Amino acid sequence: MEIKMVENKKVLIDEQVQNQRYVYRFFKRALDIVASVIGLIVLSPVFLIVSLAIKAEDRGPIFYSQVRLGKGQRPFKMYKFRSMIVDADKKLEKLLKQNEVEGAMFKMKDDPRITKIGKFIRKHSLDELPQLWNVLLGDMSLVGPRPPLEREVADYSERDKQRLIVKPGCTGLWQVTARNDVDFSGMVDIDIQYIEKSSLIFDVIILLKTIGIVFKPNGAY
Repeated sequence: MEIKMVENKKVLIDEQVQNQRYVYRFFKRALDIVASVIGLIVLSPVFLIVSLAIKAEDRGPIFYSQVRLGKGQRPFKMYKFRSMIVDADKKLEKLLKQNEVEGAMFKMKDDPRITKIGKFIRKHSLDELPQLWNVLLGDMSLVGPRPPLEREVADYSERDKQRLIVKPGCTGLWQVTARNDVDFSGMVDIDIQYIEKSSLIFDVIILLKTIGIVFKPNGAY
């Protein structure tokens, strides 16, 4: 099924209405729990292979954790496979001027901090797999907006903060459509569109498209 995107820069989402979608939220959480448990079990061989590859490259840590902000700006520790050099965070300040995305988000296609294994797992979105644990814990959902950093949210406008009305996701409408082809403002448009259209069927469609991207990447970096 094709997913169509529309501009919605003037849309303001009613947070109370979203919080009162009890039936959708119940089944969405049920899907998150079942799918994350199955995913952690079925994908355990992939976890092992990626872990060994990361450890073999530079003997550094396998996982990387970072504090992100979730629904209602609640902080939580998000987990990923480490795709950058060990001291990557310390070198970020020197690279901020080379940011290739306008707005409150840092993106750099040829980021020198990314390891060889890191490039591969990022391209195929394998670095995101440990977030299944975040889903099981309830910090994240399988589908939702990308969880931002605290320093990013500090630069958010009121419109941008609408992304934080719902739980962040491992994947989302932005990842399976425009991804790196839009700036931060464009990503916010897509996230708002997702929140407006969100339903269990829409979530399943996004999940199926995400599986396809693992095998046929759409420009992730």
